[in-house]
Amino acid sequence: MSFSIIIPARYASSRFPGKPLAQLAGKPMLQHVYERACQSEAKRVVIATDDPRIAEAAKAFDAEVCMTRDDHPSGTDRLQEVVKTLGFYADDIVVNVQGDEPMIPPRIINQVAHNLAAVPEASIATLSEPIESVEALLNPNVVKVVTDSRGMALYFSRAPIPWPRDAALAHGEKLDHLPTGFNWQRHIGLYAYRVKLLNDFVAWPAAAVEQTECLEQLRALYNGAGIHVEEALEAPPAGVDTPEDLARLQQLLGATE
Repeated sequence: MSFSIIIPARYASSRFPGKPLAQLAGKPMLQHVYERACQSEAKRVVIATDDPRIAEAAKAFDAEVCMTRDDHPSGTDRLQEVVKTLGFYADDIVVNVQGDEPMIPPRIINQVAHNLAAVPEASIATLSEPIESVEALLNPNVVKVVTDSRGMALYFSRAPIPWPRDAALAHGEKLDHLPTGFNWQRHIGLYAYRVKLLNDFVAWPAAAVEQTECLEQLRALYNGAGIHVEEALEAPPAGVDTPEDLARLQQLLGATE
């Protein structure tokens, strides 16, 4: 089984312009992501960007770069442009590693790729981790996922699913602790795709359920694509969304060096 990695990296960001090129422990953050990706079993690692500044920096650390358009409505559209430009085959597997996750564990990259290869009925594979607090369960920024007995996704939601009806009723519909009896799962946004799915995805119109929840993966479920989910072998550290996140990570790396 072989797979490739695509790392989308955009310069424009409302909260953190130029984020991929921000310095972290003496290197651009994007280089940390690339080096982590190269530690996986991937046969090929490609950085996809629409900005020549990022392309120049990536080439400086010998990364393969694919230039993309700057008007894609979603990250999935950008991935599809890359696989089309580079001539990937329909049954090839690609893993999307975000360019703002400099501490991503290589073994979970391998995990999603191997899972997708092992489950023929899945077009996408992704990961999850246990939810351990009622605050996380109720937080709309924590995406929840429920699967069937085979590990195939039934639904993703920003709402607490499944809703613990009896426990909620016992507390006047206000949960103050995480009920027992169910293993609630938070979705981790690391994806492996079959290329055919990417080609299909960009041809599908946005689904109403996708737009309502603001969750792109619901378009795949709506159109009948199978999404395999498994608990991550290792919980990935949080990515870098803001300069403050970067500063915290810089302190962490400084403390461990």
